[in-house]
Amino acid sequence: MKCRHCNADVTKVLIDLGSAPPSNAYLTKLTMRRPEKWFPLKVLVCEKCWLVQAEAYSRAAELFNEEYAYFSSFSDAWLLHSEKYVREAVNRFELTDKSFVIEVASNDGYLLQYVKEAGIPCLGIEPTASTASASRLKGIETFEEFFGTSFANKIATERGKADLMIANNVLAHVPDINDFVSGFAALLKPQGVATFEFPHLLMLIKGRQFDTIYHEHFSYLSLTTTSEILKANGLAIFDVQKIGTHGGSLRVFVQHQNTGKYAVCPSVNEILKLEVDAGMRQSDFYNGFQAAADKVKNDFLFFLLEAKQHDKTVAAYGAAAKGNTLMNYAGIRLDLISFVVDRNPSKQGKFMPGSRIPIVDEQYLKRIKPDYIVVLPWNLKSEITHQLNYIRDWDGKIVTAVPRLEIS
Repeated sequence: MKCRHCNADVTKVLIDLGSAPPSNAYLTKLTMRRPEKWFPLKVLVCEKCWLVQAEAYSRAAELFNEEYAYFSSFSDAWLLHSEKYVREAVNRFELTDKSFVIEVASNDGYLLQYVKEAGIPCLGIEPTASTASASRLKGIETFEEFFGTSFANKIATERGKADLMIANNVLAHVPDINDFVSGFAALLKPQGVATFEFPHLLMLIKGRQFDTIYHEHFSYLSLTTTSEILKANGLAIFDVQKIGTHGGSLRVFVQHQNTGKYAVCPSVNEILKLEVDAGMRQSDFYNGFQAAADKVKNDFLFFLLEAKQHDKTVAAYGAAAKGNTLMNYAGIRLDLISFVVDRNPSKQGKFMPGSRIPIVDEQYLKRIKPDYIVVLPWNLKSEITHQLNYIRDWDGKIVTAVPRLEIS
């Protein structure tokens, strides 16, 4: 395949997870009667620009459709994270009621609701109908579109350019990453700021976080490669922060190369050096990830098989995309995990893609009282463990599989 950034030939394989259905394509009782679409799930490394990327067998419109069921607002921790970001951004960039904020992939308005509360004009851009509708119910103007250069120019003409643009956990989701980033250059004011948050590839590999790999993610990003992609489209990073979301992410602050007014912070060179020292610009760094993922998978399977042998009941919590990657790679079905609990009503009553395990509400968990509960979104383990504290009443135990099997 050709690299989606630099167009070089890409042959080095980071990991091959076989095949799987799209991780957010939850099944209904009707669609359970139909065959599912499964696509190969292989990730490669460009040895020219070091962009780690998946082979694209599915189109974005197939993945982010009207049945898309990921709603950001169902995580209390994510809401707190977003509220804190807005508060800090308003202060740092002196945003007022004369400013204009645009979020790309604004989901259900989880973040822009705080911008709106601050009295700052804002606009959401979100391609999925279900989440865009939820955003509008919060009183947030939301365009239901995929973002790129053409749409950015349209918004710039009709609504004006932005003082602040926000893109959280979407840069990895776009098949044409150059067109996407070019859209930010087109829609950002000459001295405006854009921020991007994305899981840090360094943490993904070091932490054996292979379950972060699924079809909705077309790219896996280092600061080194992200910086090169931005530069190629007229933008430059002036600050970067390490944040704890998704097992270790980066938040990068970006401005126009030629007209931006902010000095480059020491953190940028510090993290670039961290990546160089780790060997991320050398092929050897990417060796061994397959074996690490296979150990996680095998340890988890051994646990489930042993639990079954001893007549222990196992359920899961959080119908997360990463959980679907884990379960489909491990070949887990209803005989090993009885059900998955999720707070999101739009997922309840449906079934996990591939494994076809039913998704239920928390009251069902309280009735059944399983011996073990596997937290699939392990990055939210602390929040979920606190929420499920009552399982100690029946000696229930919490289990996570990534980055290693832990039972508590």
